[in-house]
Amino acid sequence: MGEADLTTPAGARAQLLDTASAIMREGDVIDISLSELSLRSGLNSALVKYYFGNKAGLLKALLDRDWQAIVTSVDALVHKGDWGPEAKLRRHISKVVDTFYQVPYLNRLTMRLVRESDEAEARHIADSYLSPIYRAYEALIDEGVRAGVFRQVDPQLFYFTVTGAVDRFFSARLVLKHCFDQDTLTEELRDRYREHTIDIIMAGILAR
Repeated sequence: MGEADLTTPAGARAQLLDTASAIMREGDVIDISLSELSLRSGLNSALVKYYFGNKAGLLKALLDRDWQAIVTSVDALVHKGDWGPEAKLRRHISKVVDTFYQVPYLNRLTMRLVRESDEAEARHIADSYLSPIYRAYEALIDEGVRAGVFRQVDPQLFYFTVTGAVDRFFSARLVLKHCFDQDTLTEELRDRYREHTIDIIMAGILAR
């Protein structure tokens, strides 16, 4: 490895990503300043260039890290042979709610980077993170319809329903503050919303 590697703190790359994530979560924003990142992480902001090229590269790396948990989870769920389609879908929606609670900026950051990227990079983002979720919904809905558990629904519209329901809630701190006098998304509120969302969505897709 090069000489620069010998002077970089161990775990610095992950620490920069963790700190950037914390800044966006706490501020309910989809951007960071390198000076705040340096102050909060205790690391030299030059390390952003060393590890990621620039701030845009850091945001793309953060997007990759955060989406990977959902993509990996849903792929494993689709191929889980000992679970029925209803149990799979309930588990997936629960996982999506929990992930967006941890990283509420995820969908807004995705859309920002798609808008700001050239055509090739925007296609890469879609192919890497969004298309796998849509294909999983196609497979899960088809499995459920064939089993007589689900009614036939459009998987594309179902994708927007799930993503929209989760993203809208976890990016709604200002609504909570000004309409409900509540400025914090608590674990208790997350749990209530998780059960509510699962009940509403499953009621719309179950065949009965």
